[in-house]
Amino acid sequence: MNGVIDTLFPLLLKEWKDSWVQATNSPGELKCKVELAWGDGYEDGDALIAAMDAAGVETVLATDLLAWSYTRQTRFALDMTAEIEALSRKYPGRIYGLADYDPLHIRAGLEKVREDCTERGFKGVYVHIYGYDIGLDDRKMYPLYALCEAEGIPVSMQIGHVLEAMPSEHGRPIQLDRIACDFPDLVLVGTHTGWPWVEEALAVITKWPNVYLSTSAWLPKYFSPTLRQFLNSNVGREKILFGSNGLSWQRYLDQWAELGLSEEASHAMLVENPRRVFGL
Repeated sequence: MNGVIDTLFPLLLKEWKDSWVQATNSPGELKCKVELAWGDGYEDGDALIAAMDAAGVETVLATDLLAWSYTRQTRFALDMTAEIEALSRKYPGRIYGLADYDPLHIRAGLEKVREDCTERGFKGVYVHIYGYDIGLDDRKMYPLYALCEAEGIPVSMQIGHVLEAMPSEHGRPIQLDRIACDFPDLVLVGTHTGWPWVEEALAVITKWPNVYLSTSAWLPKYFSPTLRQFLNSNVGREKILFGSNGLSWQRYLDQWAELGLSEEASHAMLVENPRRVFGL
């Protein structure tokens, strides 16, 4: 299927990927060698676009993944804001950014989100909460949600367990229920399927019209049975977004084709829902 929109793509330029590997080689930081699934990284934007074209991916929402080290209390990888902005201008319509937010420096974090989304053309915010040792519904996060609700900026956030040496409990999907109660007009996207709390994630997205679930980081053959069943439902067709989290697009989409979904359902999740939710 052509025209696929990847709603969560770590900017896998070689320099960023190498910085991630170097950081996570610190003793005890990474429990699963996720970077092995990322390959060597792309040399430049042209190589990235060529790979997208080969897989039928039209657009990626790129993040430099502000993952905060729980043990070292510093960011893992390079800040690639400028590179994401440059790529989005060089390849219009193909690459957009997702802003990051630092809850330890609230005013500066909010200013950066404003700049990213108003001046740099970024299409949303991505939150990786675990290393900060706070929950997604912590009071330090509420200024971000208030800003994004007022400005119509979608907020994506990893939910479920985390592969780095950080407390997974901070990603319990049920926290999105409280956030949606307090910000009923804020568009929220829980990523990584919410596993192992997939049922919690599905309960929240079926309750709230403004809350969605991304399949990022899980190849389709590893989807939980509950999620597979949900994908085949009428409700699921409207609430699921595709994201790769850097996994092979071709491998991912080949397995997606084996899920047995209708062409209309697949098109909704891979193309229509991402386009509508992020205003592409």
